[in-house]
Amino acid sequence: MFEERLSAAGYKTFKLARTNNRGDGLLTAIHQDYFKVLNYRELLFNDCGDRVAQLLHVKSVVPFSINQNNCVEQEILIVNTHLLFPHDSSLSIARLHQVYQILLYLETYQQENKLTQMPVILCGDWNGSKRGHVYKFLRSQGFVSSYDIAHECSDSEADADKWISHRNHRGNICGVDFIWLRNPNKSRKPLKISWAEAAFGIIKFQLQKASLAENDAFAFLRADNSVDHITYSAFCDALRQVNLTGLSYGLSFQDTKDLWVQADFDGNGVLDYEEFKRIWNSTWSDHMDEDCSSDDSNEGNEEETVGFTVKNAALFPREVEKGIWPENYSLSDHARLTAVFSPVRLRCPRQSP
Repeated sequence: MFEERLSAAGYKTFKLARTNNRGDGLLTAIHQDYFKVLNYRELLFNDCGDRVAQLLHVKSVVPFSINQNNCVEQEILIVNTHLLFPHDSSLSIARLHQVYQILLYLETYQQENKLTQMPVILCGDWNGSKRGHVYKFLRSQGFVSSYDIAHECSDSEADADKWISHRNHRGNICGVDFIWLRNPNKSRKPLKISWAEAAFGIIKFQLQKASLAENDAFAFLRADNSVDHITYSAFCDALRQVNLTGLSYGLSFQDTKDLWVQADFDGNGVLDYEEFKRIWNSTWSDHMDEDCSSDDSNEGNEEETVGFTVKNAALFPREVEKGIWPENYSLSDHARLTAVFSPVRLRCPRQSP
């Protein structure tokens, strides 16, 4: 039905089923009057949720004007996915890892194909709200929520429940559907560092869930009361006790090792209380909204490119924009999210050849 109707309307469709015959999956439709599909890739997470993602590299059919003398057929990377549902808070690591894999795949794809800087759009059901670790991780990587930009919603707690998009199988209403945009001029931290910061945030959450305050958490991680530091073996054992390792969806051995290297700031093989506090009271996860062009060091070494502004975004039925789920809405357990983008000229640091 979808393929027939969408094809008749001028769309080219791409579908991808979840692994292990889960019975559902993803569909992305690209209107051929507006975009030409240059490449299509599929990403299989092969994890406990059998989740998948689609990557489409598209080029605009109608050229965008950069300046009076230059028009470009703008290229865009589009990702569609549906993340694992957080049945338990320990699954936050698996969800974070899914997003990390997507962003790592995007980086690798751009490097392997020697692509110029271009906008990235991430779409889908993220199965998590603005309070979650995935949201904060994406913000730290320069992404903005198109709906929140259009409606001037901030990342503050006051705006966390301003809109909803889903009534889940537990009857809870929440905002989980996002169309993310990252323009090529957005500053962002190195991906591996950003992932580690988000993972430390989950570790802290799990320790707090076990009713451990800062001093108690340090003692818990330290394990041996006769020493005043945390050893690597004690760190690993503590993560296992709060269900972040030792499970099929938990942190891998390499993940844990990478986190330890990030935490061991002075590289002496143990974590003292100051290093622990650096994690516990971390402001590392604060996202950056600065543009690269705001850095004076880039002056004279910039180039013009094309990005997008969010022209408009809307949810249907409209009641969900006020945080209300209408009882007479039976089309889906999700509201429809639409975002409209408009091309804009941007200045970015010139890429090295």
